[in-house]
Amino acid sequence: MKPSTTHPTSRLARRPCARLAAALFPLAILSQSAAQSPLQERYTKTEHQIPMRDGVKLFTAVYAPKDTSRTYPFLMRRTPYGVGPYGEGQFSHRIGPSDLLEGDGYIFVLQDVRGTHMSEGTFVNMTPHVPDKKSPSDVDESSDAHDTIAWLLEHVPNHNGRVGMWGISYPGFYSSASMIDAHPALKAVSPQAPIADWFFDDFHHHGAFYLPHAFNFIVGFGKPRPLPVQHRPWGFSHGTPDGYDFYLNLGPLCDVPTKHFQSENPMWDEIVEHPDYDEYWRKRNILPHLKKVAPAVMTVGGWYDAEDLYGTFETYAAIERQNPGVFNILVAGPWDHGGWGRRDGDRLGNLHFGEKTSVHYQEQIERVFFNHFLKDEGTMTLSEAHLFETGENRWRTFPQWPPKEAQMRRVYPAGGGALTFDAPTVEGFDEFISDPAKPVPYTEEITVQMTREHMTDDQRFAARRPDVLTYQTSVLTEPLTLAGPIAAELWVSTTQTDADWIIKVIDVFPPDAKAPEGFSPSRPWGGYQMMVRSEVIRGRYRDSYEKPAPFRPGEPTRVRLKLQDVLHTFKPGHRLMIQVQSTWFPLVDRNPQKYVPNIYKAVAEDFVKATHRVYRSPRFATHFEVGVLPAEPTPAVPPAPAAGSPPAG
Repeated sequence: MKPSTTHPTSRLARRPCARLAAALFPLAILSQSAAQSPLQERYTKTEHQIPMRDGVKLFTAVYAPKDTSRTYPFLMRRTPYGVGPYGEGQFSHRIGPSDLLEGDGYIFVLQDVRGTHMSEGTFVNMTPHVPDKKSPSDVDESSDAHDTIAWLLEHVPNHNGRVGMWGISYPGFYSSASMIDAHPALKAVSPQAPIADWFFDDFHHHGAFYLPHAFNFIVGFGKPRPLPVQHRPWGFSHGTPDGYDFYLNLGPLCDVPTKHFQSENPMWDEIVEHPDYDEYWRKRNILPHLKKVAPAVMTVGGWYDAEDLYGTFETYAAIERQNPGVFNILVAGPWDHGGWGRRDGDRLGNLHFGEKTSVHYQEQIERVFFNHFLKDEGTMTLSEAHLFETGENRWRTFPQWPPKEAQMRRVYPAGGGALTFDAPTVEGFDEFISDPAKPVPYTEEITVQMTREHMTDDQRFAARRPDVLTYQTSVLTEPLTLAGPIAAELWVSTTQTDADWIIKVIDVFPPDAKAPEGFSPSRPWGGYQMMVRSEVIRGRYRDSYEKPAPFRPGEPTRVRLKLQDVLHTFKPGHRLMIQVQSTWFPLVDRNPQKYVPNIYKAVAEDFVKATHRVYRSPRFATHFEVGVLPAEPTPAVPPAPAAGSPPAG
């Protein structure tokens, strides 16, 4: 999908009707046919059915440079979304991570994973890893990647014996899997926005269900698929552009199959039958298996990735923790899900970042990484962490992440909606009524999809609701740079037995703030409440994701929640704001607030109002722990020469 030619800050341009494909399948665009692909001038395409150790054959497209005067490394992507257009005369308009790498010359390999499109076998969501393979029937994504590489090395000419792998989102998971028990020829891997643990990634967040993302994904992806098949139908007709209205009228999730599924949907059934973090989900957590990683690794993600930000940071951390000495770096920029490969990265929604950040990444980081480890080109100068600092809008590098110089500090809600670095000294609480029939919207936009811009949207619409608690600091006189994860510790109570808790960290712009030069936002810039980070936890999982428990009405209870990492500077004149709420609709499905063992099977009568309290007292000190980077020293300015003194030099 090409970027809109409409002014990028137009609200209509921000919400194109064809959002579904881009939102759910960021790399599906790489498989679309181009009538006269310029790649046909430089590459020859062949198609193969590559046998795996258990006899299943996987469809694989190989794009090899026509110039055979030198050898090339392989660069491979494995995907469940299809590698079409199919046919050796049909070319994608994109076969690699970027135009730059396509121009540098690689043998690009695109493969349908087993059980999808033109590949044989049975598809399994987030294929569990088999650590001890004793027979040819013990297969997983690691073995399939290994067997594919072995076949390529033997059957494809003009290679240099090295292989790289990359993928965004679901293909990012397959990239991660390739590193386990890796083929010796696999030298460089880049999981990008990878799914890592499906109970915390994608459409699950700490037990809460990302409703529009999950619903639209599962309606298409969860259906049984005949094999082989070149094309699969995607999308769903909601019958209205208003997602808030559609999902509210959807009613309890127990009614979804009879109302909207026209055929069997095993994926939905599996989710419904496994509401808690049981063995089904544990088997789909790849993080504990990321050991003995031999290839160089570059994990990439976007600060504003609503789907798989968890996977980005947890994949990097798991490799770092379990593989001492391996080359392992982290990249994060101001992008939505896969934005570094689809857009220039100079803006998102109402925000402008001062440069084309995706171009910087593709030229200065991704290209350097693959060309060095697969072609021995250049000296490796990439830092451990190469991150874009939002707020200041600049790239920064760190020798480790989170940075060791970050000082952990606590901020506390106080009376009158204040937010302070001082612990409470008096008893107090704030309360609100949470009504599942009138949930807090997650965006002002009228849309049936999960918008990519909501991660940076103005939060004033939420701050004005009575069921959202808002706390903010006084006006900052010095820059405040937060770096690393944010940990919330809430002390709460409810008059019912269940509740969700949503935390939003917000940068409040000064009232006289002006738009950057040449940038015309769709609303006044002064007072903008820019969301920096947000997260949700289903309160029943406050102590255990495996064993949920109801709240005891009226009893102060601790709820801890880790928010994903940030690198953001709140400038002087700005404020740090934190919002606390219990509904976030329809981004997150509604909690009935009456505890039921399986929330997916709650009926209409279970949805009840509740009064929630957030305590701010010495005994029950709600607080948020943040990493604060010390201010960078200001360069010394030499004193002006005294009158009559000769000029320096």
